[in-house]
Amino acid sequence: MTIVQPVPLPASESLAPAALARPSGTFAMVAMDQRESLRAMMSRHSAGDHVTDEAMVGFKLSVAHELAPLASAFLIDRQYGYDRVVADRLLPADCALVLAADALDQPGGVVADTDLDEQVDPQQARTDGVAALKLLVVWRRDARREQRIELAARFVARCREAGLASVLEPVTRPTPEEEAAGTFDLNASIVEAAAELAPLGPSLYKCQVPDRGIGSIAHLARQAERIDAVVDCPWVVLSQGVDPQVFPHAVEAVCRAGASGFLAGRALWTDALAGADPLPVLRGASAARLRELGDIVDRYGRPWQQARAATAQGGAA
Repeated sequence: MTIVQPVPLPASESLAPAALARPSGTFAMVAMDQRESLRAMMSRHSAGDHVTDEAMVGFKLSVAHELAPLASAFLIDRQYGYDRVVADRLLPADCALVLAADALDQPGGVVADTDLDEQVDPQQARTDGVAALKLLVVWRRDARREQRIELAARFVARCREAGLASVLEPVTRPTPEEEAAGTFDLNASIVEAAAELAPLGPSLYKCQVPDRGIGSIAHLARQAERIDAVVDCPWVVLSQGVDPQVFPHAVEAVCRAGASGFLAGRALWTDALAGADPLPVLRGASAARLRELGDIVDRYGRPWQQARAATAQGGAA
């Protein structure tokens, strides 16, 4: 199968992710854009009772209130809580607002595929104070690879035209054949997806942690260097699939290899779902972990200005 080779965006047309960064030039960002997967997680802690939309919004707003002051950016979806975050001005001035622009095909809480959410108006988002849009792409070695490249390219172009930064988030999954044969290689697929999609020129590339964070810092850093070798823009990692207890260890490893930080949700706030009131955990363990992670990215992360494509842009924002 011939894969369409993307054409990198002209440096002058790319938007630097400066608004999403800490003063150090690194990223410590909170993801709160989970939808049916969050409902499923909350249901497991509520004796199987139906989790209402209002309950989901309430949890998201609690996370925003408690963790956004410690974050460089906060990601949320338009369906559950975005309007309240904007109307109530929940984010402090030094925490950028990022809006999910992905429509999710999500049977049973698991995202099977995605597309652009046409109900997200980039110009209106910018008026609302949004600094960046985010697109999740479910990447597989299947017949739809060209379509996914085209989808990601449309997303990056749409952000550029609206004057918004773009956060591109491929998550790799096995094909049914790979799953049945046990031949799926997570690390290789992360690198392969990055080689296909990062050249499209997103402001920030977001990917999985190699080996789900299992292994020594030296081992994980060696695996992450393979990602860094094919990504010509600032990149960060997500926390899905990584034990929250080892996520700081994983972030240190990828930052030592060239990553600029993280955009994470589950590693920060999952523990707060267990109790009837999430606030004590959010104010305690969650905030402490976010502070620890901020220290890690400041110490080991590559400032976004030092990424190769960002350097070519001359810091244009």
